[in-house]
Amino acid sequence: MAWVLAKQIARAIHSGFNRHYRWYRMTTAGARRWFEDADWEEVQRAARERIGYYDRHVGETIAGLRSEFGIQDLDARLWRRVKVEYLRLLPEHRQPELAETYYNSVFCHLFHRTYYNNEFIFVWPVISTEHLESETPSFRCYYPTRDGFAQVVCEILSGFGFRLPFRDVWADVRNLTRAIRTRFPSGRDRRENFQLAVLRQVFYRNKGAYIIGKAINGADQIPFVIPILNDEEGGLYVDTLLMGSDEIGDIFSFSRAYFMVDTQVPAAVVEFLRPLMPHTSKAQLYTAIGLHKFGKAEFYRSFLKHLRYSNDELMVAPGIRGLVMCVFTLASFPYVFKVIKDRFPSPKATTRETVMRKYQLVKLHDRVGRMADSWEYSDVAFPRERFSDALLTQLREEAANSLVIEGDQVIIKHLYIERRMRPLNLYLETADAGQLRHAIREYGDAIKQLAAANIFPGDLLFKNFGVTRQGRVVFYDYDEICYLTECNFREIPEAPFPEMELADEPWYTPAPGDVFPEEFATFLLPDPRIRACFLEYHRELLDAAWWRRRQEVIRNGYLEDVFAYPVERRFRHTRP
Repeated sequence: MAWVLAKQIARAIHSGFNRHYRWYRMTTAGARRWFEDADWEEVQRAARERIGYYDRHVGETIAGLRSEFGIQDLDARLWRRVKVEYLRLLPEHRQPELAETYYNSVFCHLFHRTYYNNEFIFVWPVISTEHLESETPSFRCYYPTRDGFAQVVCEILSGFGFRLPFRDVWADVRNLTRAIRTRFPSGRDRRENFQLAVLRQVFYRNKGAYIIGKAINGADQIPFVIPILNDEEGGLYVDTLLMGSDEIGDIFSFSRAYFMVDTQVPAAVVEFLRPLMPHTSKAQLYTAIGLHKFGKAEFYRSFLKHLRYSNDELMVAPGIRGLVMCVFTLASFPYVFKVIKDRFPSPKATTRETVMRKYQLVKLHDRVGRMADSWEYSDVAFPRERFSDALLTQLREEAANSLVIEGDQVIIKHLYIERRMRPLNLYLETADAGQLRHAIREYGDAIKQLAAANIFPGDLLFKNFGVTRQGRVVFYDYDEICYLTECNFREIPEAPFPEMELADEPWYTPAPGDVFPEEFATFLLPDPRIRACFLEYHRELLDAAWWRRRQEVIRNGYLEDVFAYPVERRFRHTRP
């Protein structure tokens, strides 16, 4: 009888996952239609909605289990059998790694954290996905040395069967062929089997469609991306050719929204991508293609493995301490851990729930390459011996409500994990003239691109921005973030008396939501070098009228173009 019950429970969870993935694929498959119809509002709505599918479907599965089987307290013997029965359903599955994670989510919502071990859940994956493939191969191969570059490029563009035609396909072919010949090896360097391997799935995000491939030349694999845009009048066109790990790595950055990629076998897509971006983890790739829950599980596995093979201490993160978060890190691991403080000193006027909503806003919003994505965890266990005394003291003093110490473990009840970046204020302290100019230009561009996405950071201090490995400036402090259209951008009113301008306190009283861009110069630009550079590139950010124009564009329903590559890389003469 116990085995029969275990089998029924396993099948119910398995059925819940299959239902979830059908919904996921159904939404994802709509991306092509919305792209061709230039329905950008629907693209963003679906992207937001899809993020919530997982938690909603896990909740439905749990409710079904409780209703049908009356599950309350853990029956250890029964649930060991449930795991075995669940495993028997996975060998022929096309998404076994995702199904394992779904099982974990259901179990962990049902039972106490003391049972979160490999006896009851899949702490470590069981089903290998290394050679998992769909019935149709995940990529196509083309042979330019045999068929000619122009012919191959034409076949690649036509091979995806877009309903909307290319407005001038031969101009696109010429542009791509010229770029390929310029950037790929010369003819005499190409091996006999030189080929282009191209994924069958198109990657959609916002207003772009991306063809992903690699040039295979002997042992070398050179990644490339072909971005395709819709001019909304004459048809589709190829915007540029991106090549190399760094250029395509930025397309998959943690600071960008998730792709829409309709695939039966996500493991095959990730296996194709992994060699192309050596600095991008498996967890990041799954997250980038919209499977952020599995990305989160895979990240935690990599962290557990790192803890096992390292011995440095978790420590307070360098930089100016924030008023809302306790932030700590591990020097040997490129991430930071953020815990919401119990109390927020003046002038912060917010709540824990508000901070959590801000992080959820960022999760659901288009991050335009300028806001760091976060993985959110509950009840995370760390080895007590890995905490520095200073860090543990700070957590006890400032975040005790999120802290539980049980024997040799420290449990963090609620935690955000983000990619570690160097705080911009620290970067500027040691930057030479060229680095400073680049960083300030990036800083202003980040603010402008966030504005284009209807985001106002709230607190523009340099300490709230970070510099990535590629030198990109990204915002990461979200407790004051809001929609741009919620702000009231004003000019500073004229002082009634000239001497009031010299007073310590302003002569005007801001109302809730008021923003005075002229004030930015006072608290951001005391350093003459930074001021000169900022005024050269971004003087308009100090003008309230500029901000109001941005608001008007958004209110009129226009979605601005924010490219995931330098504008100078575009095929300019093919643009509308």
